[in-house]
Amino acid sequence: MSEHFADQLIAAIRAKKTPVCIGIDPVYDRLPADIADRQSMNDASDSTSAIDGILEFCRRVIKIVAPLVPAVKINSAFFEQYYWDGVEAYYDLVQEADAQSLIVIGDVKRADIGHSSTAYARAHLGDPTFTNLEDIVAPDAVTVNPYFGFDAVRPFVDICKADPNKGVFALVRTSNETSADVQGLRTENGQTVAERVAMLVNEWAGDDGLVGASGYSCIGAVVAPHNHEETVRLRELMPRSIFLVPGWGAQGRGAEDIAPCFRPDGTGAIINASRSVIYAHEDMKYIERFTSEWDRCIEQACKDFIRDVATVAKL
Repeated sequence: MSEHFADQLIAAIRAKKTPVCIGIDPVYDRLPADIADRQSMNDASDSTSAIDGILEFCRRVIKIVAPLVPAVKINSAFFEQYYWDGVEAYYDLVQEADAQSLIVIGDVKRADIGHSSTAYARAHLGDPTFTNLEDIVAPDAVTVNPYFGFDAVRPFVDICKADPNKGVFALVRTSNETSADVQGLRTENGQTVAERVAMLVNEWAGDDGLVGASGYSCIGAVVAPHNHEETVRLRELMPRSIFLVPGWGAQGRGAEDIAPCFRPDGTGAIINASRSVIYAHEDMKYIERFTSEWDRCIEQACKDFIRDVATVAKL
């Protein structure tokens, strides 16, 4: 029998002794010079040249962080902008990360109505059933938008029920500056919209067959910590959901901010860092140590990220 997604994630976190995730959000203009300057990769105006450089960079980032972290989060938007070349590269990296025994989260933020959402679920979460794609795997989990309601999320959940290895993370509180314009609005009973969505996510997470031996559901939640009280409240409202926590580093969140995302036993959250790690070769504190060795800059930034999270996440 396949192992439940949440159980797999908890086990991977314990095996690596850290609840962190590295976000793969590649920007061509920020690639290290030894990649961007290659003749076949030095033309940002050519989609094939640009995506070849991005793909080379991301493959190497994945190999650098794989021994250190349990998971990566690959943001499809950074690949889709390159059209079919980018979509192919996105799925190539899913295979690369899977081959490195990482939990792979596809940051796709999909949902829709009716058959559209079913098609999104098949495209982004379900492993291919085509005979010519039998060796290809989809991400282990994806991010979904619950603001359409459960009928839009159901196709993703149905895949999780059919394949316990799969999971979803529903957007509850996002990290962008203006998120409070919607998510912070108060309903008639005084709850914020985010709190009401959290209650719905908790209901969905407790459905038959969705909770693993760890006590966590395959339905997790994206929760960016904006203030202590709010984060504590969201943790209380979703006790069965693992939090995927964005905002570390480049967006200003630190150890004290993420502390309420965890349960007292140190479980319940996985913290994501993207730009602060994968672009460490631009940070003077790493440049001074490793000069032009951009891969060592990333490795050290990843280790520093793990160390800082460990100050509040006691496994």
